Amino acid sequence: MHMDILYIFLFLVIIIGILAIIYVLYYNKMQFLRTKIEHAEGIIDETLRERYDILIRANDIVMSILKDHKEYFKEHINIKNKQVTNFEMDRSLKDAFHILTKLIDDYPLLQKNKELKEIMSQIKATNEKIAATTSYFNKNTNELNNYVRKFPSNIIGKFHKFKVSAFFDGKDMTDNIYNDFKL
Repeated sequence: MHMDILYIFLFLVIIIGILAIIYVLYYNKMQFLRTKIEHAEGIIDETLRERYDILIRANDIVMSILKDHKEYFKEHINIKNKQVTNFEMDRSLKDAFHILTKLIDDYPLLQKNKELKEIMSQIKATNEKIAATTSYFNKNTNELNNYVRKFPSNIIGKFHKFKVSAFFDGKDMTDNIYNDFKL
């Protein structure tokens, strides 16, 4: 009888130990993914600020060379004064850079400008950085969302208030909106 209690106690200690190890492993993995997502967000924020500064410089150069007093990038420069997501800011800056590319193609004076050539090179580098970082962000967001949704990690997620996160483009794949892809 005394030995049976000892075996039951030992069995309970082993089960509790295994559950504690599982809990710690899932919690640490979810925290690690959250940290990776936050790091990617920081890189995206920094790169968007860099791209915005590039747009300002490009605008100044275009205005000084063309002297036509048109504000080609006004809408895109003023976006900083609005409450927009990183995705919306990225889209606006891409639109502005498409306008810049068209202006350079249309005006030989702009084509010859060394500063604009350097700016175009910087734009290409920031485009690559944004593309890589958003891919990394979305991959880790997807993985964290899987942990938040699946058993048994979903219990740990609820306990620590982990929530399903949106991807970089802001889409919520769990809602009933089927037309959320916009160009």
